[in-house]
Amino acid sequence: MSGLRDEAADAAYALGWGVVRKTPERVGRLVFAALADRTWQRHGGGVQQLERNLCRVLGKKEVDDEVRVLSKRVLRSYFRYWLEVFRLPEYDRDRILGKMRVTGHEKLFATLDSGRGAIVALPHMGNYEQAGAWLVHSGYPFTTVAERLKPESLFDRFVAFRESLGMEVLAHRGASAYGRLAQRLRAGRPVCLVVDRDLTAGGIDVDFFGETARMPAVSGALAVQTGAALYPVTLWYEGDYWCARVHDEIPVPESGGRQDKIRAMTQDLADVFAAGIAAHPQDWHMLQRVWVADFTERPA
Repeated sequence: MSGLRDEAADAAYALGWGVVRKTPERVGRLVFAALADRTWQRHGGGVQQLERNLCRVLGKKEVDDEVRVLSKRVLRSYFRYWLEVFRLPEYDRDRILGKMRVTGHEKLFATLDSGRGAIVALPHMGNYEQAGAWLVHSGYPFTTVAERLKPESLFDRFVAFRESLGMEVLAHRGASAYGRLAQRLRAGRPVCLVVDRDLTAGGIDVDFFGETARMPAVSGALAVQTGAALYPVTLWYEGDYWCARVHDEIPVPESGGRQDKIRAMTQDLADVFAAGIAAHPQDWHMLQRVWVADFTERPA
């Protein structure tokens, strides 16, 4: 059965990139908004987890009408993200640059222009694929890591999609990918990583909206090892525009051991993410578990 599901998923994504990208945009928006509302109404496991996550963001102990209304907005935003992913290869440079509103990017560009590498750390917010295309079209091609997907053909589709936008994509393979990311940073290049959910056994516990969550250590580890600058970025939508804020660099602490420094930087990153998510909760697309309690209270 899992093989059939994998094939179905691959076929669905192939349909998206092959058909949705050619569909009139107005029609696509209506269809994807309807799909978002239907997914929300079904209230499956992903939506239930989303609402548990939003309870933490809003400081609530249980799901209420406010959380339900917000989760519907998140689903609309999330399906907009997917519509844009399928259509992004059709967007020209003028649209990608002209429809992007960014603040704080001058310091990132200055760092890269000086020859120093930079780690751009993002949460699952807004449209980070489009933000990556914006960075490439701004003259800064970068390296990123892709989560291994099943079937292999689906993973290949995502890699081909991102490479078509000008990104270098590495498979998520632990030490091998980490070493190549470090090489790129030492060469003065940017590395972009989505790091608000841990996919490894080496995550770091952080305080996130007043509760323990687990986030990857890779951003802080790369900064400590290579001397590259670590810039958090948060993203959201404003009408037809894509928006992003490049926050101030998170410096490597002057004292403490390597692990202490990485832990402190990861906590700083979590604090910046929390502030960005609190400001734009409708654009945080987190339908998976992040907080430790959700892993310990229910089976995977």
